[in-house]
Amino acid sequence: MSTAAETPAMTDFRNALAPALPQDGTAGVLAGRVWRPDRQGPSVAAIRAEGVVDITAAFPTLRDLCEQPDPAAALGAAGGENLGELDAILANTPPDRRDDGKPWLLAPIDLHAVKASGVTFAISMLERVIEERARGNPAAAAALRGEVQRLIGDDLRRLKPGSPEAMALKQVLMDQSAWSQYLEVGIGPDAEIFTKCQPMAAVGTGMDAGVNPMSRWNNPEPELVLVVASDGRIVGATLGNDVNLRDVEGRSALLLSKAKDNNASTCVGPFIRFLDAAFTLDDVRATVVSLSVQGVDGFRLQGSSSMAHISRDPADLVAQMLNANHAFPDGAVLFCGTMFAPVDDRDAPGKGFTHKTGDIVTISALGLGRLVNRIRPSNACERWRFGTGALMRNLARRGLL
Repeated sequence: MSTAAETPAMTDFRNALAPALPQDGTAGVLAGRVWRPDRQGPSVAAIRAEGVVDITAAFPTLRDLCEQPDPAAALGAAGGENLGELDAILANTPPDRRDDGKPWLLAPIDLHAVKASGVTFAISMLERVIEERARGNPAAAAALRGEVQRLIGDDLRRLKPGSPEAMALKQVLMDQSAWSQYLEVGIGPDAEIFTKCQPMAAVGTGMDAGVNPMSRWNNPEPELVLVVASDGRIVGATLGNDVNLRDVEGRSALLLSKAKDNNASTCVGPFIRFLDAAFTLDDVRATVVSLSVQGVDGFRLQGSSSMAHISRDPADLVAQMLNANHAFPDGAVLFCGTMFAPVDDRDAPGKGFTHKTGDIVTISALGLGRLVNRIRPSNACERWRFGTGALMRNLARRGLL
């Protein structure tokens, strides 16, 4: 157990963690993962009113549960050992004040491929491109905006990637030298799908989130994350923070992996909520993902991203990720992108926003709960050591394989 003195920043982090549950509490079908020190490994858990119930004997991995014909029903029928109250396990999760002899929460995914889609909100992407190409000239911006509105109307949410209207807009932007590779995936027929991190590398709520110290301009990306079975079924959803190094990726799109895949830079949680009669794919489509950042310097930032404004339907994104050409035998999770890009000045006028060590980032949605992480340099976060090989050996020792 850590013996470091509790600081105000640590207290703020702990206080931000609860409540983690969705607005309707444990009425939804919720699954998570818990590290069990007495088993020296992780367990799959059902999050219920009576506590956190270990169901690993029935489902050794969350991947196994997600592959069931009806994961919500399978989870509801599974029994097991009650590990205790959620609040106690949640409070023991932050690494700097953890009792290593008691359970703590992990990211609620294990063998799934971790994928992400970018530039999925044309409504915000087009406005940024217009402003960038106008180079601060309001008249030029107004002219380009007017041409966009002439082609597709005032409501950019109606613009569907790959549609005739989108292709006409693409030609207009090309004629005005305003085309880019980001617009290609934003309004063209093919979505951007990339690998965010390796299976088992994501951190959950209550953990530190990593920002590569090479970056001087970075921000959180609050996103809804789809949970997808190997046959392409969307079986659930959770929340994610696709931590973004804006300066690194901005230097070159070919630096995407360096900008996205760093130690502790993928945050997922707090739990998977499986689809059922009370939480359907239409509820996913209507989800509003909210963000708040609380800095140790007193800085506060708030924003939101509505899935109702997404340019590509979640089912379309999944079909572009998993199809006849792309197989994921252990299923996958897919970050759906965000329309939120923080521009608030933090230190000085015109300098915009970037993270500072100690920032507490809260991503929430009424139906999915709250994912809370604290920002630290990626080389100062707990190093990822427990991978797929370690999981298989641990489950084998426990007689679960």
